[in-house]
Amino acid sequence: MKDLGPLHFFLGMEAKSDSTGLYLKQSKCIHDFLVQTSMLDCKPISSPVAAGFRLSLHDGHSFEDPALYRSVVGSLQYLSLTRPDIAYAVNQVCQFMHKSSVTHWLVVKRILRYIKGTITYGLHLRPGSISSLHGYSDADWAGNPDDRRSVSGFIIFLGSNPIS
Repeated sequence: MKDLGPLHFFLGMEAKSDSTGLYLKQSKCIHDFLVQTSMLDCKPISSPVAAGFRLSLHDGHSFEDPALYRSVVGSLQYLSLTRPDIAYAVNQVCQFMHKSSVTHWLVVKRILRYIKGTITYGLHLRPGSISSLHGYSDADWAGNPDDRRSVSGFIIFLGSNPIS
């Protein structure tokens, strides 16, 4: 085994360590992704989704390239590992992988416009002496407009760091 020194780049994630902790971000991945999707010159926006938005299976006409939709949304899922700020929006567009529409694609493009403006965001993992484990959850009641199923979400922290 060979020591390659401090970690700087791993699985598309940039790692920077300092006295305040470890900072993980995916700026290079995001830049390459925006180039691949022809969104590098898009106008950035301040939120990944519009307030009060709801998606449905019956929104708009079928998207002409379902493989592109699945590929882009899959890449967004990977980005959400270091970007919990896009997790909810990505969860919403993931629900339509099997039957994507033009409306769903517009939401995906909005997420891309958001990450364009927040390309330097990432996770900051802080060292801590307190190793308490705590979690938060939330759910709606029959909020899915297509099948009236409930949607829930959660986040688990170890100390001050999100781990799940």
